[in-house]
Amino acid sequence: MNFPSKSLEKAVLAISSLPGIGKKTALRLVLHMVQDEFRKSENIVNSLTDLKINLKHCKKCHIIADKDVCDICSSPYRNKRQVCVVESLRDVMAIEDTQQFNGVYHILGGIISPINGVGPSDLNIESLLMRINEDQVEELIMAISPTIDGDTTIFYISKLLAAQTIKITTIARGVSFGGELEYADELTLGRSITTRIPYSTSK
Repeated sequence: MNFPSKSLEKAVLAISSLPGIGKKTALRLVLHMVQDEFRKSENIVNSLTDLKINLKHCKKCHIIADKDVCDICSSPYRNKRQVCVVESLRDVMAIEDTQQFNGVYHILGGIISPINGVGPSDLNIESLLMRINEDQVEELIMAISPTIDGDTTIFYISKLLAAQTIKITTIARGVSFGGELEYADELTLGRSITTRIPYSTSK
């Protein structure tokens, strides 16, 4: 692709580096912003700058937030003793959309995946263990994508908690094995949360 301007080329290459956006789509987006007399591009730049400067992660659950403790964790209407363990922010958003869960969350930041070089120390597991004791958590809902790595992660965490009386459940298999949680429809995901089942390390 030949560009008449180095600035245009630089902008296209930057946007096309985002997941799911090719160079043609990036060029279309950049040209649209340029033709809009830079009003949209200025808003985008300002929003991204604000995101970079003010973005925080909740000290309790690791969700992206505007404050040190997010609105979910600080809400007096959420059940703090029921923690839903997920891989990422996108999973939290997917579950919140179902309006079927009134507890709080804990974002691991991924799952254990030896083939990808991700071990337990790379995840937010230590802070989860601390939180369980500090908040007297009664139930962990393991809402992790049903894959081999996902099951390995659930098994690892459940083994760490084997000596405790905490209840560990997993979402029902309405979400197919090998599927990604964030792509499940709201009805299926909502039913999987409400019909969760006890987790056993012996299976």
